[in-house]
Formats: sequence, structure tokens, C-alpha cells
Amino acid sequence: MFSISLDNFMTYLTTVRGVSKHTAEAYAHDVTELADFLAHTWGEDRAWDFAAVDQALLRRYLAHLHRQEFARTSVRRKVAALRALFRFLVANGQMEHNPAAVLRLAGAPSHLPEALSEQETEELVAQPDPHDANGQRNRLILELLYATGMRVSELQRLNVEDLKLEERSVRVVGKGSKERVVFFGAPAEEAIRQYVQQGRTLHLANRKGAGEEAALLLSQRGQRLTVRQIQNVVRSFALAIGASARTSPHTLRHSFATHLLDRGADLRAIQELLGHERLGTTQIYTHVSQERLREAYAKAHPLAQQVGEGEAEGTEGE
Repeated sequence: MFSISLDNFMTYLTTVRGVSKHTAEAYAHDVTELADFLAHTWGEDRAWDFAAVDQALLRRYLAHLHRQEFARTSVRRKVAALRALFRFLVANGQMEHNPAAVLRLAGAPSHLPEALSEQETEELVAQPDPHDANGQRNRLILELLYATGMRVSELQRLNVEDLKLEERSVRVVGKGSKERVVFFGAPAEEAIRQYVQQGRTLHLANRKGAGEEAALLLSQRGQRLTVRQIQNVVRSFALAIGASARTSPHTLRHSFATHLLDRGADLRAIQELLGHERLGTTQIYTHVSQERLREAYAKAHPLAQQVGEGEAEGTEGE
């Protein structure tokens, strides 16, 4: 029997797996809840005896979570935490197999990602005032999120040196410290040039004390923006155009992928641009596009409208 150091586990998550500090803390909390379950099942002295955990016990634990009426989203995160935990133990030679690798949530709904329309995206990106430093920075945030499809954490970590304006490309460090190159168009290039030459210079001039001079996106005080600050920028301008209050940087990532697919981009190319390890993760956007096509057909095609009217009235013998 052995126990693990939650600090070592969190270090593994942030440095090897490339997750955010917030996610690492949530996973550590989930591991503690598993330990509580083991203490109740096996006794306090075996609360952290993860080496003895097998698939059958994990299924019992999932059943326990469902009885506690945890939301499906919470259970999914806890399953992800368990997979990460046992992957960590296998990597450290403390277990031979990952008992959580094949855990599945029965009946878990497949939610399609939300995406803005192209018109909504254009309205959103046009919201910031390009005549002041914060406005130039906020416009750049929106332009890059939509133009590249990068994750908010990837955008937050960008340095000026990661940009290659002559190639209209940017080097992104994604999950697991994996690097990829993504591209942007003329509007994003213009936003980059304006902010770097004007607004960012003003932000740097306001810097007091230590700060990351290499960071691309700076606060008004010259410090690297946080993920939360970037999320707030997106949400505030989304509300200004009447978009959903749930609109986030991830919505722009979904919009990026959906619009590419709608215009005929290859799914594997989109997979590379998004930094997905598996094509199956990217394939959800095919369902999004099919749904958009179905809606367009239902609204525009005469026969589709006639079918809808007939169904609304109802007929016998069908």
C-alpha cells in the first residue's frame, strides 16, 4: 500500500499534461473525494491505497456519485481526474495498468458545441474601440481567437516572438506542451500590428515592478493578462451584440472550426489546426454542420415547409 503526494500529482498535471492550474486543483479535489470513498469502503488506513483499485471498484464509485445526484458534467470531470490519476501512477511505476482507462458514462448526452454565425462573429470582432490601448488589445483577442481557433490558455501564454507576421502564422504551445503552427488572415495581422506598435507600447509604459515584457497581451498596468480577464473580454462584447451569456473564448474556437467545415475545409486539416489528438474529437463539428444545413433546408425549401405543415396538422394512418 502507498499514498501519493497531491502536490506531485498537480505538478505532473501542469507540466506533463499541460492542464491549467485551476483544472489541476479541481482534479486534486476529485482525487481526495475518491480517497474518502475508499476510507468509507475499506477503512481509514486504506483511504489512499490506489494500487488496490480495480475497474469493478471504480464502477461502484461511479454508482455512488450518481446516487449523490452529481451533475453529469461534474461526473465527467471526475472521471477525467481518475484517468489522469491512474495514468500518473502508471507513469511512475506504481501500477501496471490504468483501471480508469475504459470508464464510460452510460447514457451521457452528446452536447453539440455552440457556435456563432459568421455575421455574429463579424459583429463581435467589430465591437472594441480601435482608438485606445485596451480597445486595440481587446480587438486583437477576438481576432486571434476566431482567426486561429486556439484555446484561451494558449492565447494567454503567447509572447510577441511567437508571431510571424510575414507568414501570418503563430507558434502555439498546446496541451502536453505540444507545439503547432496556426494561421491568421489580414484582419488579425492588422490588429496585431496596431496593438504591438501602439496600445501595447502604452501598456508597457505603465508597468511597475516585475512583469513579463515578452507577453503579447498586457493589462493596463503592463502585466500579462490572465485567462479570466480574457474570458471577461469575450463575454462583455458578446453581451453587447445580444449573444448568449454563455459565449466564451471556447465558443469562438467552435465557431472557427464550424465555419471552416461549412466552407469545405478538410476535417483532418481542422484537427491539426485545433491541436486535437484524435480525429473523433474533431468529428463533432460534422454534426454541427449537418444541423445547420438541416435548419437552412427546413427554412428555405418549399417541400420541407409543406412537410412541416402536414406534420403539424397530423394525419391518420401514418
